[in-house]
Amino acid sequence: MSTQPRNPYTVLAAAVVLPGAGHVLQGKPQRGLMFLFFTIVLGWVSVKMMPETASFFARHVGGIFIYGISVIDAYKSARIAWETWRHAQAQPAQADQPE
Repeated sequence: MSTQPRNPYTVLAAAVVLPGAGHVLQGKPQRGLMFLFFTIVLGWVSVKMMPETASFFARHVGGIFIYGISVIDAYKSARIAWETWRHAQAQPAQADQPE
């Protein structure tokens, strides 16, 4: 019997608070740190490349983009792990039933 994975909504909340935190909660710290690193790097690059007159969103668009992908990726992988675990838990109950 496998261990229960984190609830996908808990992972989603952590990912929204800090990029990479959702991945760390799932036991994937390297992936989480990768997302955090690229959020910072691309945010910095877009700040340096955009003109001073650009809006806050436009100046930080690189970091915001990676941040959004990080949240989606953390939730998706948590949801897949959750549903895989849930399906595996339901299998033994179905095997006990007579046909």
